[in-house]
Amino acid sequence: MPRAARQSPRTSVWLEDKPRRGARGGGGQPSGLDRDRITEATVRLLDAEGLAKFSMRRLAAELNVTAMSVYWYVDTKDDLLELALDAAFGELDLPDADAAEDTGTGGGEGWRDELRALARAYRGLLVRHPWLSPLIGTYVNIGPNSLRFSRQVQRIVRRTGLPAHGLVAAISAVFQFVYGFGTIEGHFIARSAAFGMSPDDYFRHAMSSVTGSAEAADIVQDSAELMAARGGDTVEEMWERDFDFALDLLVAGIEAMVDRAGPTP
Repeated sequence: MPRAARQSPRTSVWLEDKPRRGARGGGGQPSGLDRDRITEATVRLLDAEGLAKFSMRRLAAELNVTAMSVYWYVDTKDDLLELALDAAFGELDLPDADAAEDTGTGGGEGWRDELRALARAYRGLLVRHPWLSPLIGTYVNIGPNSLRFSRQVQRIVRRTGLPAHGLVAAISAVFQFVYGFGTIEGHFIARSAAFGMSPDDYFRHAMSSVTGSAEAADIVQDSAELMAARGGDTVEEMWERDFDFALDLLVAGIEAMVDRAGPTP
C-alpha cells in the first residue's frame, strides 16, 4: 500500500523567504489595502466574532474587497492569524529592550514589581483577546512584538538571582500560570456575553444550576467555606484576589529557591 502523504510542518510567516508584498496599489495590486490594515481588521473581527467564525471570506467582506484581494498580501489564513497574534502582543507597553538591559549580575529589588506588572499585562491581553490562547499554542511566536515580550521576561527573571539552570522553569511557572488563568477568565467572560449575561449573572446562574445535581451540590457545599474566605462581592474581585495571591506565591517560591541556592558565584 502506498504511504499516506505527510503534510509539511509550517514554519512561520516571519521566516518567509520573499519580500513583504507592497503597501499600495500598482502592478495589479488592489488599491487601498496593505498588510497592516488587513491585520488590524483581522484583530477586530476575532475580537467581535471569535476564532471559530473567522474566515478569509468574512474578512474580505469586512474590508469590502474580494477574498482574492486579501491573498495579494498573505498566502494563507495561518499567515494572517500569525500576524494578528503578533499585532496583539504589540499592545503590551514594554520598555525599550536595549535601554532596559540589566548590566549587573545581582538580583536587585525591582524584579518583583516588574514581574508582577508584566504578568498582569499578559493576563489582561489574554482576557481582552480570548482567541489568543489557542494561537499561542499553535504558532512559534517569533514576530517582533512576541520577541520583545520574551526578551523582557528573560531580562526580569535573570535578575532574580536564580541559578541559570532554574531560569526557564521559573519563566514557565509564572507565565504558564498566567496563560492558564487569563485563558479561563477570558473564556468565561466570552461565554457570559454569548448568553447575554454579565459575568456575575452567569456565575450565579451556573452556581444555582449545579446545585440541582446532588453530587455537584455536595462539592459546592464543601467549597462554601473556601469561597467565603476567598472574599469578593463580584466575579472580578474574586479573580483579582486569586490572581494576586497566586502570583505572590510564585514570587515567594522564587525567593525561597534563591535562598536555597545560596550566593551566585
